[in-house]
Amino acid sequence: MNKPFIVGIAGGSGSGKTFFLKCFLQHFSSNEVALVSQDDYYFPVADTMTAEENKLYNFDLPDTIDHTHFENDIEDLLNNKSITKQEYTFNNPHAKPKTLEIKSAPILIVEGLFILHFRKIADMLDLKVFIDADEEVALQRRLKRDLTERGYSNDDVHYKWVNHVVPAYKEYLLPYKDECHKVITNNSHVAEDIICVTEAIARELREKVL
Repeated sequence: MNKPFIVGIAGGSGSGKTFFLKCFLQHFSSNEVALVSQDDYYFPVADTMTAEENKLYNFDLPDTIDHTHFENDIEDLLNNKSITKQEYTFNNPHAKPKTLEIKSAPILIVEGLFILHFRKIADMLDLKVFIDADEEVALQRRLKRDLTERGYSNDDVHYKWVNHVVPAYKEYLLPYKDECHKVITNNSHVAEDIICVTEAIARELREKVL
């Protein structure tokens, strides 16, 4: 096999990265694309934390990520090897993580907040995509997700947003926006807008890679 083509997808919390990825992956079969998520490389800390400690702990810092393991797994996939890893359970100590097997594929997608800040990873990327959204739009999405899906309180979400999320975005992601090949503004709540964008990028990749 030839070396996989690596697409890096970066975006802050609430930018709509997850929906973008869901739409993007629908344009490919499972043997054409592999996905590696930075979230799956958090150092495990939830088991030893109280609820209050969890609230105060800053997960939006690069040193919360096992970036060496992250880099090594990407390199293995680049060398057409498969990897196995534990899925991220969003710091829920009661959730039993699944073991994930990720097989190499012609297109490798690497996504996460710090993928451009981790320069070894950034230098591997053939295509860098930045998902952007206005701060208020991103906050409302974060509130909807964390209140509904993860059971956080309104106060907890706002505390993390002001003290952790926004400072991390400005320090560890925003400075790299101008080096990205594609910057996609995702303020719309119209799914068709993102579907069209992902379709266009997928078409480009098919012509270039597959």
